[in-house]
Amino acid sequence: MPHILLLPFGSAGDVFPFIWLGRHLMARGHRVTMITACLFEEQTRKAGLNFIPLGEKDEFEAMIRDPRIWKLGHGTKVVFDFAAKSVEPYLAAIESCGKVDLMLAPVTAFAGRLAREKHGVPLITVHLQPAVFLSAHETPLLHPAMRVLRAMPVWFKRALFSLPNPVDLFALPKLRRICEANGVKPPKSLWREWWDSPDGVLALFPEWFAKPQPDWPTNLLQWTFPLEDLATEQPLQPELQAFLAAGERPVVFTPGSANVQASRFFAVAAQAVAQVGCRAVFVTREPKQVPPNLPTSILTVDYAPFSTLLKHASAFVHHGGIGTMSQGFAAGVPQLIMAMAHDQPDNADRLERLGAGTGLSVRQFTPVRVAHELKRLLSDKTFSEGATQCAERISTAPDRDVLMRWIEDRALLRQRG
Repeated sequence: MPHILLLPFGSAGDVFPFIWLGRHLMARGHRVTMITACLFEEQTRKAGLNFIPLGEKDEFEAMIRDPRIWKLGHGTKVVFDFAAKSVEPYLAAIESCGKVDLMLAPVTAFAGRLAREKHGVPLITVHLQPAVFLSAHETPLLHPAMRVLRAMPVWFKRALFSLPNPVDLFALPKLRRICEANGVKPPKSLWREWWDSPDGVLALFPEWFAKPQPDWPTNLLQWTFPLEDLATEQPLQPELQAFLAAGERPVVFTPGSANVQASRFFAVAAQAVAQVGCRAVFVTREPKQVPPNLPTSILTVDYAPFSTLLKHASAFVHHGGIGTMSQGFAAGVPQLIMAMAHDQPDNADRLERLGAGTGLSVRQFTPVRVAHELKRLLSDKTFSEGATQCAERISTAPDRDVLMRWIEDRALLRQRG
């Protein structure tokens, strides 16, 4: 029985796609073990996967509570600093598993690539969002200033991208020392040498969301959104079911599972809902972020599977995480994104180009502006039509067996060697 390791790194939106992969790999008879932050142990075990916790809960909480994490530029540094600090415990957990036939990991799980170089275990790099492909042809919108860069010729962007990358400045010095201690030749550049595994690259988003570009890896398989939210294990709470049945479709608001600094988001949401005169559901794992004494037209819950909840929604307002946005696409509801950092500005831009919603910056996210945008989303048929088209595209999912066989072929690389 092949043993496959899943090594997600990040919030629920980063972990749940790996749970989806794990479910289907287990169904094909593989032994699957997930190694990630201990915060996700319960969800992983509920899905039936083996689990090895990474680090202490306080360590992950410290990262997501760092106020810099949701700021453009600064957030990337926080994430990659934490990723570099996690390499040694991650590698120790991998090595504790004994014989491993294949690993699947994002670029931020540097220990996966280190284990590949040290032990020869095949590795599939899993990209969950197109923003990680710094293409000179379709350049991602990682910052508003990059709109200007997009208009530049390809040769200019190639020259610019050949300069030192911030990722190397943030993580490479520490990783270089760890590589040397493990007898592995360190990369000169994480981005140029370790970003994509030579064994295979899996992009878990469809071509209609982001078309493959000439400078993407050639050993890539592009799939579709995995849409995992543990709906089977976690049905809607009775209180939420009663609220949904008691009136018109609400607007659903969430700042993301890892956002514990969303007091302003919910304060603006409450005021905007009052101006529009609609019902709302606030989803946050820290209800203390929500303003006190909310009207009965607003219900707060700590968790709800979006694949179930959004079927009852009129619109969806969120941070722009790829997992959250893809659930909005699947439900066919218009979306409003408050893009803060990381891949969120690029996701919001793609949402707008699809005609399924609109995006705002943090500064633009004010009660008056949010109320205005909500009225547009709820009244302009262009948005509902765009959202419906996205739902129709997602409903025609490719044959999952093709994906599973492609993954299994990567696992055979070690046996062939």
